[in-house]
Amino acid sequence: MKRTRILIADDHPLLVDGLKKVLEEMEGVMLLEPVSDGRRLLSSLRSAPADLVLLDLHMPQMDGLEALRVMRTEFPKTDVLVFTNYNQSRLIQDARDLGARGYLLKNSPSHVLKEAIVTVAAGGTWFEEVKEAADTKGLFVDDFMKKYQITMREVEILRLIARGRTSRQISQDLYLSEFTVNAHRRNICRKLEIYTPVGLVNFAREQGLA
Repeated sequence: MKRTRILIADDHPLLVDGLKKVLEEMEGVMLLEPVSDGRRLLSSLRSAPADLVLLDLHMPQMDGLEALRVMRTEFPKTDVLVFTNYNQSRLIQDARDLGARGYLLKNSPSHVLKEAIVTVAAGGTWFEEVKEAADTKGLFVDDFMKKYQITMREVEILRLIARGRTSRQISQDLYLSEFTVNAHRRNICRKLEIYTPVGLVNFAREQGLA
């Protein structure tokens, strides 16, 4: 039986390593060499066609949406599952309009990622998990991040902390090592000057991140 050739396009090496481990557990999957930006993605597809691209939106050189525009013309038979931090209705609709077959958040559990890949590879779509999500006021908004000097990844981890996830669970959710998650937690505490789990949860809820 033909295996599904999957190409990961993401510029975060640790996340890519985690994704590779998850995908290697799946039957009928062949992983192609990952790429770190949109230009390399297009170059790779021209030399080694893929059946499915797992596409990040925020990448250097050429971002995911720009790459999607080109792929719609050059590689219409290649399915795209957007895999991103951004839970924004406008981006979801843009990705759909540009031909993406699915849109999944990076904090999704690994079993959901696998299910989405299987669904898209079989000719289906996967927008159900995020299509009703409203744009949050605090999450990934430039003013919020600038005010607290906090990174996108730290905001994402703070959101998961507010949901009661442990460092081990967060590491599994985000395909990071537990050591990396704990390092982010320390940075969050230092930047916010909040040093207790309860304080972090209360702050996140006040900001609309929970």
